[in-house]
Amino acid sequence: MMDKLSIYDKILYPVVTEKSTNLSEQNKIIFKVPYSANKKTLKGSIEKIFKVNVTKINIINKKTLVKSTRGKKVKKKGFKKAIITLKKGQNIDLTTGI
Repeated sequence: MMDKLSIYDKILYPVVTEKSTNLSEQNKIIFKVPYSANKKTLKGSIEKIFKVNVTKINIINKKTLVKSTRGKKVKKKGFKKAIITLKKGQNIDLTTGI
């Protein structure tokens, strides 16, 4: 049984870009999640927080990149994001707070 704090720890924040806005027409929402998150815990926490039915979750790991900028090596931090597909007809309004 997850307590209230651990439910909110599984989601860092929604990703709001042009691509994610276009995906919202297909009942898909993108969230940035911690590295410890997995599909099972994400599904449970999103269904409890937003009261929606999750049909599918795709997780993408973006690796840390080392780039050269003005002759110096710069690390671009990696992250993990989840694309959540909701049941048809359901949506999450990202403009309202949790």
